[in-house]
Amino acid sequence: MNFSLTEDQERFRDHTIEFARRELNDGVTERDRNREFSWSGWRKCAEFGIHGLSMPVKYGGLGMDLLTCVAAMEGLGYACRDSGLLFSINSQIWTCEHPILKFGSEEQKEKYLPGLIRGSLVGGHAMTEPDSGSDAFSIRCRAEKRGDSYLLNGSKIFITNAPIADLLLVFAVTDPRKGFAGISAFIVEKGYPGFSTGKPMGLMGLNTCPIGEVVLEDCEVPGWNRLGGEGAGLAIFNSEMELERSCLFATHLGAMEKGLEDTIRYAKERKQFGSEIGKFQSVSHKISEMKVRTELSRLILYKVAWMKSEGKRAPMDSAIAKLFLSESYVQNSLDALQIHGAYGYSTEFHFEKDLRDALAGKIYSGTSEIQRNIIAAFLGL
Repeated sequence: MNFSLTEDQERFRDHTIEFARRELNDGVTERDRNREFSWSGWRKCAEFGIHGLSMPVKYGGLGMDLLTCVAAMEGLGYACRDSGLLFSINSQIWTCEHPILKFGSEEQKEKYLPGLIRGSLVGGHAMTEPDSGSDAFSIRCRAEKRGDSYLLNGSKIFITNAPIADLLLVFAVTDPRKGFAGISAFIVEKGYPGFSTGKPMGLMGLNTCPIGEVVLEDCEVPGWNRLGGEGAGLAIFNSEMELERSCLFATHLGAMEKGLEDTIRYAKERKQFGSEIGKFQSVSHKISEMKVRTELSRLILYKVAWMKSEGKRAPMDSAIAKLFLSESYVQNSLDALQIHGAYGYSTEFHFEKDLRDALAGKIYSGTSEIQRNIIAAFLGL
């Protein structure tokens, strides 16, 4: 089992780092303060190929394996300070593009994938509802068959990219008698009658990523836009979660690596009581733990990417990766902020922003508690 990076993969990661440093960081602090999405960054990432990293060349993608995609996303997380932009892009790739690629008809792929890959279309995924978060399959949004179409009624909340989306993958109940087996998925375009979105929500972090509400009132969706068969919602959701719980968190890994480097540098430069603060055990031990968490996060993340590249399923491993990496990013951010003291708490530096952005990772893509439930279930508990 070998999931280390090749020279080509390392070279592409380095190329991605150079691109992000050069093109994506201007005005990040102001955009975060103003809750402003970077359309310029979105287009530049699409032109670079980020939106199509794992997509087939046939539709305009780069056709790269998942380990290479993870390496590239790690590079973005390391060099790009705009976590909201990266979260927005990741959400489109893993929860919109990939489901269409895997479950869509050829007509659906040809209609939607090229625009999503070029960045001319913005996509997203709408599962969460006001009364269903962790209990994802208790959704109330209904889809009723009417001739050649479906009428969708319900609401979704905390939907990434909703305020700017051109299309969303919406999950709705088509047969309430079947429980989770009665949930289907639909590609819903923003121009469909009865489809509307709210303003971006004010959140603690990820301020540059538009997240909002979706309302469906007798929204008529052509039957042609159902993704997969009726009742395929469970398979679609589980498939995309394996990818999201691993590949999306590669940007967190990159951010952890950058935070670790910055903290080591500061611990060597900052002097108190006549000595570098890194010489004090209370500081050096914190940094050592930051390094351990970063390296272990990389190992489990690369393992999941390798497994998926080999065509294997990784439901438990992706849950382990998501749980460990999201919680490690939070703890590393706390330690980095503490070591930097008042400078870490200051908005003039990136540490407080990293912490605000990191905390969301314990909630989205399934809370830490849900990941523990998944792991326990695979252990027969």
